[in-house]
Amino acid sequence: MKRILVIEDQHALRALLSRMLTLEGYEVATAQNGVAGVAAARQKPPDLIFCDLKMPELDGYGVLSALRSDPHTAAIPVVFVSASAGQAERESGLNCGAAAYLTKPFRREDILDTIKRCT
Repeated sequence: MKRILVIEDQHALRALLSRMLTLEGYEVATAQNGVAGVAAARQKPPDLIFCDLKMPELDGYGVLSALRSDPHTAAIPVVFVSASAGQAERESGLNCGAAAYLTKPFRREDILDTIKRCT
């Protein structure tokens, strides 16, 4: 069973993603911010991470940088999830090493397709 970590500061979206992924048969862990997300990934590395891009304390770019600098988490695919739909933002995320970039709101199919492509 694949393990997915959801790092999202909005409780409702974090809960929705967690429930959706659990119903699809994935083991899901969640974190309410980037700092907690990096700690969770280091404690029990997941197969894939969905990470909000804009969060207080440590944003998605900081999460990705912290994970890439640690040999135990460096290879975990990180998918940025953001309300920013601009091409420049998307390119910036992908150029920094994100495996994919999803724009909110997203569909269930978008999430499932992304998991298949990135794991």
